Amino acid sequence: MNGLGIIWTIIVGLLAGGIAGWIMHSRRSGLTGWIVSFIVGLLGSVIGGWIYGLLGFSTSSVLGTLIMSVIGAVVLLFVVSLIWKPKSES
Repeated sequence: MNGLGIIWTIIVGLLAGGIAGWIMHSRRSGLTGWIVSFIVGLLGSVIGGWIYGLLGFSTSSVLGTLIMSVIGAVVLLFVVSLIWKPKSES
């Protein structure tokens, strides 16, 4: 992967994590929120690519990659929300 590919991966990861957080109504904010969004977006890209491969789809554009990454990030956030329940405030 060349330098431009890494930059695009970071941009798509941030966008995918942010969009997935918005879709799933994530309440993270600040620097920690951006870091978590970035990690979720990058992992979502991997998961989205795996899901697309299972379904026989492929992408060749930045928009297609972004959609694939958002789908993967939403799936990841959904699974994490099933496993990890935030502590209720008392």
